[in-house]
Amino acid sequence: MRLPSDSVESLLLSLAALALAAILFGAFVALQGLDPLAVYWTLYLGAFGTRFSIESTLTQAAPLLLTALCTLIPARVGLLVIGGEGAVVLGGLGAVLAGTALAGVPASLGTILTIAAGALAGGLWIAAAGALKHWRGVNETIATLLMNYIAIALLNHLITGPIRDFSQTLKAQSWSIPSSFMIGNIPGWSVHWGLVIGVIACAALHILLRHTTLGFSFDVLGGNRRAAQMAGLPIGRLLLLACFLGGAGAGMAGAIEVVAVHGAASESLVIGLGYTGILIAFLARQNALAVIAVALLLGGISASGGLLQRRFDMPHAATTVLQGLIFLCVLASSALAGRLKPRRSVA
Repeated sequence: MRLPSDSVESLLLSLAALALAAILFGAFVALQGLDPLAVYWTLYLGAFGTRFSIESTLTQAAPLLLTALCTLIPARVGLLVIGGEGAVVLGGLGAVLAGTALAGVPASLGTILTIAAGALAGGLWIAAAGALKHWRGVNETIATLLMNYIAIALLNHLITGPIRDFSQTLKAQSWSIPSSFMIGNIPGWSVHWGLVIGVIACAALHILLRHTTLGFSFDVLGGNRRAAQMAGLPIGRLLLLACFLGGAGAGMAGAIEVVAVHGAASESLVIGLGYTGILIAFLARQNALAVIAVALLLGGISASGGLLQRRFDMPHAATTVLQGLIFLCVLASSALAGRLKPRRSVA
């Protein structure tokens, strides 16, 4: 089975970007007087070397599978959305409000509705940016970036006043959802079920984008808006739907952080999940299945930060430097897109 040439090109560009980022990070480490090979071996051990490290990597990757969709899906219709961080926050708030309102509902139904409320909140938040783009011509990149700060400000306001749980004195947090709504870990693993939900979401999205007329419509619109108009496609509805689905993914990530980890909304939701999702979407080249592998890679890098700090006295932010280098190299490699065409033999 042969892969399409565009898939091969995307894979080659992503691998080249990773290789260049690895070289640059190695040089950065060498300037600190450390052995780059030893640092990379420690990165591997911290990410995949033991069962504990694998569980840490999977836990880190679980929300990233969903936050990446906030950038990936709108990109299929030609939009650059970077509002995943805000959608995560709104998803967490929506989950808390729904969870507390649904207290007394059977546990399984309450969990489903709580997660669905978070997805709805995130979807509507990003869809609002899509509406501004379609009807008012507001740049979606700038709009979603600014909306991140609005969402974080809204979170800080609510958890320090209107929905604050004053029984918690160590930090400001919202009301807690019923404990029966919390989802546990996968049997035999210290990894919550959010990982499975994320994998299923990516697989379902791959089918939607690659094997349905809706996915084909997204590609037509993203490739040539005028051609989409001439074909009679509903431009506005497609834009709004793509933004809603992307925001719903990030909103679901925020909701799962509440029902699987924190049990309430707090500043713990604002840890850069949405921004890491942007990097994953770029590195995956808008391929929903590739998101799974890239999220595991980025999750492993994040999980290994503590081990790097203990063994080499490197700041935990060193892993952020590596992620930043990967992002810059991915952006640079995009300039080569469309130029790596296979040569045809001349008879």
